[in-house]
Amino acid sequence: MKKFGLLSVFLVSALTLAACGSDEETDGSSGSGDGGGGETYSVGIDTTYPPFEFEEDGEYKGIDIDLINAIADSQGFEIELNAMDFGGIIPAVQAGQLDIAIAGMSITEERKEVVDFSDPYFEAGPSLVVGADNNDIETLADLEGKTVVVKTGTTGADLARENQEEYGYEITQLEDSPSMFQEVSNGNADALIEDYPVIAYAIAQSGLDLKIVGDRLNGDSYGIAVLKGENDELLEKINAGLQELRDSGEYDEILDKYISE
Repeated sequence: MKKFGLLSVFLVSALTLAACGSDEETDGSSGSGDGGGGETYSVGIDTTYPPFEFEEDGEYKGIDIDLINAIADSQGFEIELNAMDFGGIIPAVQAGQLDIAIAGMSITEERKEVVDFSDPYFEAGPSLVVGADNNDIETLADLEGKTVVVKTGTTGADLARENQEEYGYEITQLEDSPSMFQEVSNGNADALIEDYPVIAYAIAQSGLDLKIVGDRLNGDSYGIAVLKGENDELLEKINAGLQELRDSGEYDEILDKYISE
């Protein structure tokens, strides 16, 4: 009985220590950036954004997915992917529901007020897109009295609002890129604004009845975001991982897998 009692005490003590260790790991995985490797970080993605993020046969794929997985492998941490509407990703980071955001997200001064960005990982820039048979619209100046569709929470939506008064068009906001494409294809809107690599990929892969007109409307760069001022060490890992991928050539391999300039 004494041996059994001692064994019981040992087991209880071991379980107590294990529970304490579990608490520490949970704290470490909150994205605070403190502690060693092996943390698990929640990552916000938008799977309506090929070639950067999409779902195929129940699996998340795309440039962003491959990049964040490769960065995690390089830096020795784990990730949990969380798909959501683009407009909800930064609020989720602010609320502590996400540690990392990678969603073809343009680095802007407004966003930098609430999140810290990694080094840029892709040069994008929005383009004006119209129906394939539309020969009347080439620039924003041709949009007077027209309807322009944009995706909620994007720099394309911001650009449309900033120029609306000058060019006199109406704006319709939708939650995802495929809905925007359909709106113009169906003739319910005259034009849309979308990041160049996304719409170029969509037209090439899906045979959409759309075309890109004019030059890119600005020179956006994509970055990976974490909560501002709270995740310096995590951001250092992300930047270190990005640099390692560039140096090894894996970054170019990932881009070539989905797009070619």
